[in-house]
Amino acid sequence: MSSFNRLLAGLLALCAFTAHAVVVTDERGVRVDLPRPPQRIVTLLPSLTESVCTLGACDRLVGVDRYSNWPEAVRALPQVGGGIDPNVEAIVALKPDVVLIAASSRVTQRLETLGLKVLVLEPRSHADVRRVLNVLDQVLGSTDAQRVWQAIDASVSAATQSLPPGISRARVYFEVNNAPYAASESSFIGETLARLGVKNIVPASLGPFPKLNPEYVVRADPDLIMVGARSAQGLERRPGWGGIRAVREGRICRFTADESDVLVRPSPRMGEAAALMARCLREKATGGAGG
Repeated sequence: MSSFNRLLAGLLALCAFTAHAVVVTDERGVRVDLPRPPQRIVTLLPSLTESVCTLGACDRLVGVDRYSNWPEAVRALPQVGGGIDPNVEAIVALKPDVVLIAASSRVTQRLETLGLKVLVLEPRSHADVRRVLNVLDQVLGSTDAQRVWQAIDASVSAATQSLPPGISRARVYFEVNNAPYAASESSFIGETLARLGVKNIVPASLGPFPKLNPEYVVRADPDLIMVGARSAQGLERRPGWGGIRAVREGRICRFTADESDVLVRPSPRMGEAAALMARCLREKATGGAGG
């Protein structure tokens, strides 16, 4: 091969490399450079696992956190501990091209020190879910983010349209777990409830997921309670809760474990979450809410 041909081949290879290089900025404001779309990915947040899979890249996952359980295929993947404090050695052993991690994780700097590419992404709102899908679209070399977001938005709208008149009078308490932590107006769950047109008894001023004094719920006296079955045990026996309208009239939706996972994750399944909430409202809030 002549010197010219070698030079030409080198330039073509460089152009091909540059065309496939990925440069994104994560939630820290840190620029993350990847030589090409990653083929080996570790995710440390269920919502990120679900987003990667929804964008068609489930086959690139080589490890997930212990809570990632959807879609079914990810249950067979190696688990590398919790999202906040994962097993660093296990992650390194998987030789990932990139680790997708929550902002709240304590191991980001350690993973980077060990030479791994780390992308910090943690959706907390509807807008965040859309933004994260767009970032992952770039990272994966995908073009599906807009289609996925449009499907989510359409599903939430369909859930809203499925509700009968009068539902907007319902005052709802959504319990995330029995500490009790609630979903306020400023949480992504609260945003979905607002799209459905109901009133959240927990204001945005308390933060997205405040820990409440149980007496707060008694005083607020919601018309309807949404809660996971795991957290609902003994709910009626909590001090003073027998007098809450929702408890007194049996207006409590107890979601299964799988349904709760859908509801409490800011992921591409938010449309499904809206449908679950709408079903609850149709079954429990019709004919008496807010009356």
